[in-house]
Amino acid sequence: MSQHSVVGLPDLSNVHQLIDKNRYGPLPATPEEWAKYKLTDEQIKFFNENGYLLGVPVLTEAQVDDLIAELNTLIDPTVRHAGHGLFHEFHLNETNDPSAVLSHALGHWRITPAFHDLVFHPALAITSSQLLNNTAIRFWHDQFFVKPPYYGGNVAWHQDYSYWTRTGPMQHLTIHIALDDQTIENGCLHYIPGSHKWGDTPLPITDRHFKDMESIMTVLTEEQQKNFKPAPMLLKKGQACFHHALTVHGSYANKSNGPRRAAVINVFSDGTRSLTDKSLLDGIPVYPPGTKLEGQFFPLMFDPKTASCK
Repeated sequence: MSQHSVVGLPDLSNVHQLIDKNRYGPLPATPEEWAKYKLTDEQIKFFNENGYLLGVPVLTEAQVDDLIAELNTLIDPTVRHAGHGLFHEFHLNETNDPSAVLSHALGHWRITPAFHDLVFHPALAITSSQLLNNTAIRFWHDQFFVKPPYYGGNVAWHQDYSYWTRTGPMQHLTIHIALDDQTIENGCLHYIPGSHKWGDTPLPITDRHFKDMESIMTVLTEEQQKNFKPAPMLLKKGQACFHHALTVHGSYANKSNGPRRAAVINVFSDGTRSLTDKSLLDGIPVYPPGTKLEGQFFPLMFDPKTASCK
């Protein structure tokens, strides 16, 4: 069991399968049924060239609404959800600036059933495997980002692996799922195409709390600055973007009259190991350096050799 337990509330990280078998299914049972989720060769080529893949349909409107209902209970500032002790991180406002609010958390898959089951969504599992060279896929951690109307904050430019160097080798992938239509006005995700090819060493973290949008410019070479050409990801509710761990990305403030919410699932190839003697996520046991990441907190999502989730 985890180091953080909540009396009377189950820790859903102990459940490594769909709680509701039909929530995102039914779950495929044969290689042929799994095949319907496969990407085309053209999609994989685009990802390899640009470092991202845009607009993969993942959730129905009703499935998104279930996630939003759970999200609302988790971020309600007037009622502290009973499961808050299971979060690895929880920030009602990551920026600490009331004029630029960004709610951000890790660990909600442990608390509510729809977010838990999102980890085992077959479309996420098989697509991730293809984009990571057809390897078996394990869950790394989840996130949510909420930008309220009118004063939602930035997510400053960064590479995800800059935050993940405590794990290796680098064989990670991020899945960003829109819970609202994402537009320029409400602060949609932006990528820098081709930035995953800027070198194998991640860029330094220039703003750990995401507030200073352009702080990354202080660590870019002249050539990188020249090629810094943001591409907006205009996602529909329920669509996902997949991006490489070194793809530079960020999002601008929400100036619209509606919220901009997103769920994020981070994954890595089976065989990824700990590179630190500290806890990888707050509230979980230490995995000593060299230890393979598996078990309660890093479940297997998909194995192409058996075409199944575990």
